Amino acid sequence: MATVDTLRFATAGSVDDGKSTLVGRLLHDSKSVLADQLEAVRRASRGEGPDLALLTDGLRAEREQGITIDVAYRYFATPRRRFILADTPGHVQYTRNMVTGASTAELTVVLVDARNGVVEQTRRHAAIAALLRVPHVVLAVNKMDLVGYQEGVFEEIAEEFAKYAIELGVPEVTAVPVSALAGDNVVEPSARMDWYGGPTVLEHLETVPVAAGPADAPARFPVQYVIRHGERRYYAGQVASGVLRVGDRVTVHPSGETSEIAGIDVLGTPAGAAHASQSVSLRLTDQRDIARGDLITAGVDAPTLTQDVRAAVCHLADRPLATGDRVLLRHGTRTVRAVVRDLGGADRLAVNDLGRIVLRTAEPLPLDDYAVSRRTGAFLLIDPADGATLTAGMVALTAPV
Repeated sequence: MATVDTLRFATAGSVDDGKSTLVGRLLHDSKSVLADQLEAVRRASRGEGPDLALLTDGLRAEREQGITIDVAYRYFATPRRRFILADTPGHVQYTRNMVTGASTAELTVVLVDARNGVVEQTRRHAAIAALLRVPHVVLAVNKMDLVGYQEGVFEEIAEEFAKYAIELGVPEVTAVPVSALAGDNVVEPSARMDWYGGPTVLEHLETVPVAAGPADAPARFPVQYVIRHGERRYYAGQVASGVLRVGDRVTVHPSGETSEIAGIDVLGTPAGAAHASQSVSLRLTDQRDIARGDLITAGVDAPTLTQDVRAAVCHLADRPLATGDRVLLRHGTRTVRAVVRDLGGADRLAVNDLGRIVLRTAEPLPLDDYAVSRRTGAFLLIDPADGATLTAGMVALTAPV
């Protein structure tokens, strides 16, 4: 029996581009809506048919405002694949929500209103997808029914977006003309756009390659717990990237001590190897002084051990971040004190601002460039006074600030 894998994807679009309707159509037409949910939507709808946007805009406050104001996670499945959807708000003031939703996504669906084309917020969403290194981007040109299903309108928008995506370094863009309201090319192919020969949105979501990480990604294992069982010690956590195998020579960071993997347990069962995203426990051949927050790596691609952190960031908190601020930096399972040295020439970062930062940490951290590993190349800045999350960072070790 074939294994059904999981795709994590996010949606983004400007206000009134029809994103909630697209997601509702995707859930409805793929038969991922329970009968009682659909009946509740019918009762809440004001028109003749069900307002599918209400399948995602579930909060009363959201309905009253007419916009989606938070990240709504939805889980659904087809016979070919399982899906975890992060439906993010479109307004510029909720940029932080898109960063949150897309940070773990393998694909982002960017919506564009066919009447308006590529607008400033479209470019911003594409830039965030590029910043977060999302491997796949779908451009859904929506409301094609309102432009007479014209091929020329679609081609012009797709070409403009593709050029901008290339400038940003987005690795892959698939453009699909859709009408979420009418159901064209969302789940079922459209008879009204027979000039389009590509996949529907769902067909692409079901077939786009999914991997826990590149096959050649460096092996990284942040230690979450140390388990003592008699004379033995087991190191538990989740493999962040790459593959660890019994017999591999490993290095512990930041101490630099080396050892060899003597055993791997997955859910209490011995295994010969552990892959990215698996939660496991490791046993080493030597007794080493290893604690929560340490990073175990294998192979020749070692992380950079440094106290000077350069990164691209999105500021998430209402409280601004200023040069000289003292913060806590959480990297993997390790938390250290740090001070903000530079903000790329800016005095401060306000909520939803994108920028660049230089930090000095109290202790060396083993860092990967975010382009190499989205897990070990990311961090959070935390307010030491109340523990609030301030900023999300993507490490850029060699980038100028």
